[in-house]
Amino acid sequence: MLKIDGSYGEGGGQILRSIISLSAITGKPVEVINIRAKHQNPGLRPQHIFAIRTVSNLFHATVENLALGSDWIRFIPKSDLFEESMIKINVGTAGSIPLILQTVIPAVSLSGKSLCIEVTGGTDVKMSPTMDYLRYVVMQAYLSIGVKFSIEILKRGYYPKGGGQVRSEISPCKTPNTLDLLNTHYVEPKIVSVCSRLPKHVAERQISSALLKLEKNGVHCNSYSSSFETSLSPGSSVLVHSESDFGPYIGGDSIGELGKAAECVGEEAADRFLESYLAKVPIDFFLADMLVLPLSLAKGKSRYRVGKLTEHLKTSLEIVSHIVGCKYRIESDEKGHIINIEGILSQ
Repeated sequence: MLKIDGSYGEGGGQILRSIISLSAITGKPVEVINIRAKHQNPGLRPQHIFAIRTVSNLFHATVENLALGSDWIRFIPKSDLFEESMIKINVGTAGSIPLILQTVIPAVSLSGKSLCIEVTGGTDVKMSPTMDYLRYVVMQAYLSIGVKFSIEILKRGYYPKGGGQVRSEISPCKTPNTLDLLNTHYVEPKIVSVCSRLPKHVAERQISSALLKLEKNGVHCNSYSSSFETSLSPGSSVLVHSESDFGPYIGGDSIGELGKAAECVGEEAADRFLESYLAKVPIDFFLADMLVLPLSLAKGKSRYRVGKLTEHLKTSLEIVSHIVGCKYRIESDEKGHIINIEGILSQ
């Protein structure tokens, strides 16, 4: 059984999500200790429990010590017994649906399985990408390497009540494609702004402030939309993104909070987008670590350029290579950082 220190590197939930997904895909049993030990609220949170429980049910895994606040678990999968075609889960809180799907999607698809999953919880919450980031940026990037899934947002969910509903159709991908994306080309950004149980002008003000920030940096945007959607708790979100079939895959998102002006929400999303866009790199640093897992299982060598080398990314590279045995290398120059990953099927 592989024993992995969950406090390694940035020591966050991304370690746990990658470990559980890869354990399910490879059939390797794992023990994770010191889970989220560096956080103020260490151990398992509701979204971690639901993600692990979902994957364990799908892959008929034995899980030990799966409880709120647990600082260690053991996960022993039986990947050959995957039988489900449709499941529904309810987090019961505003626990992040995007983070749950980040665990389930690669586990299912890269095991060569298909699944329709409906999740009830939080669609746009703190310390998590928004659902729009997942469906406009991550979904497109994953599609380019052969991992196909759809996202349908049936209802928005914000803190504290949650209640958002998302349906995802996941298609099988036995062997992901490699990725070679060092340079970028100009793709005009788009803005998606949403508010729920708030005045409609909130979504419009989020767009206006994002547009203003882009214009100040010489970036034009002629495609933007605002929508007023249903939810149990009031909330808002905005995404500034730029992507095409062959890259770039860049996005910046932000969510509304009590006492936070709509203008600040829009400007924050634009700032996050511009950090990678102005660096002229094809992959943003949020997406960069999400690509490590699928590319580690590819048949061949992948490489992509990012503008910032985060602890999330360095941690993902080390943890994933430890589990599957892929090789990686980071090259840095004046244009940014090139992430090189040699998938295990090419070794």
